[in-house]
Amino acid sequence: MELIMGPWPWYVGGGIVALVMIALILLGRSFGFSSNFRNICSALGAGNTCNFFDFDWRKQKWNLLFLVGAVIGGFLSAHFLSNNQVPQISAATIAKLNELGFESAGKEYVPSEIFKTMNLKNIILLSVGGLLIGFGTRYAGGCTSGHAISGLSDLQLPSLIAVIGFFIGGLLMVHVFFPFIF
Repeated sequence: MELIMGPWPWYVGGGIVALVMIALILLGRSFGFSSNFRNICSALGAGNTCNFFDFDWRKQKWNLLFLVGAVIGGFLSAHFLSNNQVPQISAATIAKLNELGFESAGKEYVPSEIFKTMNLKNIILLSVGGLLIGFGTRYAGGCTSGHAISGLSDLQLPSLIAVIGFFIGGLLMVHVFFPFIF
């Protein structure tokens, strides 16, 4: 049980991801969670009113099952296979986050200052962030997992450009915009 509940080395997780990607490439399929939104809308009949959703979603049932499995697996692991591990982060990062008002840094898995209290500011931050992620995903033609894992495995240039953009956006957010928000 300790093997399941403890952190796995990078090479185990990376090896599993590589095996999944090799299998998907051999099967002629591509991975990405954001495409499931389109699949769900199509399955619910959105193709009747919008051409974007008018396609055979049944060919993507495997991806929908992967999504359901990821949600169920995440729930089970968080509630039954977790010993509430706190990620190890550097003392300098903890000090910087404490300066920004995050006293939970290094003590909890997620910042309780954002996720435990649902005040107006947090609701607005989460809503705007969700909308920006949704827009960015559609604009970039896929999500970070789709581009970084599947697209790069397929050697797609647009995915390389998207991943570089994701990293630049993440660096700008953390080092430029984050201090202004908090």
